[in-house]
Amino acid sequence: MNAPQSLNEFLPEIDHGHLDGLEEEAIFILREVAASFERPALLFSGGKDSCVVLRLAEKAFKTRVHGNDFKGRLPFPLLHVDTGHNFPEVIEFRDRRVAEMGERLVVGHVEDSIARGTVRLSHELESRNGHQTVALLEAIEEHRYDCLIGGARRDEEKARAKERIFSHRDSFGQWQPKEQRPELWTLFNTRIRPGEHFRAFPISNWTELDVWLYIARENIPLPPMYYAHRREVVRRKGLLVPVTPVTPVQPGEQVENALVRFRTVGDMTCTCPVESPAANAVDVVAETLTVTVSERGATRMDDRASDSAMERRKKEGYF
Repeated sequence: MNAPQSLNEFLPEIDHGHLDGLEEEAIFILREVAASFERPALLFSGGKDSCVVLRLAEKAFKTRVHGNDFKGRLPFPLLHVDTGHNFPEVIEFRDRRVAEMGERLVVGHVEDSIARGTVRLSHELESRNGHQTVALLEAIEEHRYDCLIGGARRDEEKARAKERIFSHRDSFGQWQPKEQRPELWTLFNTRIRPGEHFRAFPISNWTELDVWLYIARENIPLPPMYYAHRREVVRRKGLLVPVTPVTPVQPGEQVENALVRFRTVGDMTCTCPVESPAANAVDVVAETLTVTVSERGATRMDDRASDSAMERRKKEGYF
């Protein structure tokens, strides 16, 4: 049987014309950022959401030559905070994609924060995901960024559901949910005092399904681990934990070679795959139609620490 060539062929009952409205809104927000701030940056990790935002930024600021080829440069650099425990496949994809686009990539390293003493680990294999906050705030201070564009969505997690599209951060980089500014009639208050900054989320109103519909429609390249592949895993606390140098097998655990894919990509110490045969974006769209748990809820160990884990990290300056 031949593989489906398009969404319309495989899922004719889905009206994905709403993507045009979501795309228009996101491009408007990106242009508002460029017009309102002096030193913005786009957070780019190589994950699916940041790849979508990157494509939207191309459409907002570049000239389409033909197909998915764009001419020109973005009006801001790309920024990634590298924990040192990222999946190698994602880092390789990140660097290749940035080189293809000819954009500038700024990388903040948690390793540098450890060397400076601003991050202290309790043990060598401790998850560094939460420590990204320190490296991020240090990068903001060093480069004097006044707005960071991110790919967070409201459907991911309940703390992110509270976030405005333009999220104000104080001079300590902290987020105060009760002090957010109104966003009426797409009018945004972007005024800041010295030392403050904003986070802007162009795809706040998108869902995981919207993201995958857009990836399929636009043929957006992603790291291959987003699609079905064989990987050694162990079953731990209801999750499939990939076997890596920083997530070794624990006594009593049995290693399995499973067919899996990742719904989200982050630090190896807290990101888990799900069992799946989905080999392309259209397959993932069909699979996403049946899921009942968000990608963070299904695959992120750090969000299971407590019901308020994400909100606490965001208040400290997390993405």
